[in-house]
Amino acid sequence: MLPRENRIKKKKDFELIFKNSKSFKNSLFILKASKNNLNFNRFGFVVSQKVSKKAVTRNKIRRRLAQIMKVKDKDIKSGTDLIFIVLSGADKKEFPEMQALVESALIKMGLINF
Repeated sequence: MLPRENRIKKKKDFELIFKNSKSFKNSLFILKASKNNLNFNRFGFVVSQKVSKKAVTRNKIRRRLAQIMKVKDKDIKSGTDLIFIVLSGADKKEFPEMQALVESALIKMGLINF
């Protein structure tokens, strides 16, 4: 689980990020990235019922993405808010494939420090 400070929970924060963000889309998700005025990164995950009717499956996808971001957090530029909007078909992806898609998206958006 992500630490509390690294989670985006408030509707106001989500709306602000949706309004002022860069986007990237691949077969797994749409990634919205925005600067924040904090010294740490925050992450939000949107997994709708279009992905799966089963809450267990939606939560599994959310947990997997959260775990990937927990590991990648140290590589991402500080002060960034990221929202992952998961697309249908994500429930059929395995963990290593999800990991590779997230990493390639972060690289293409220029968010990873090298």
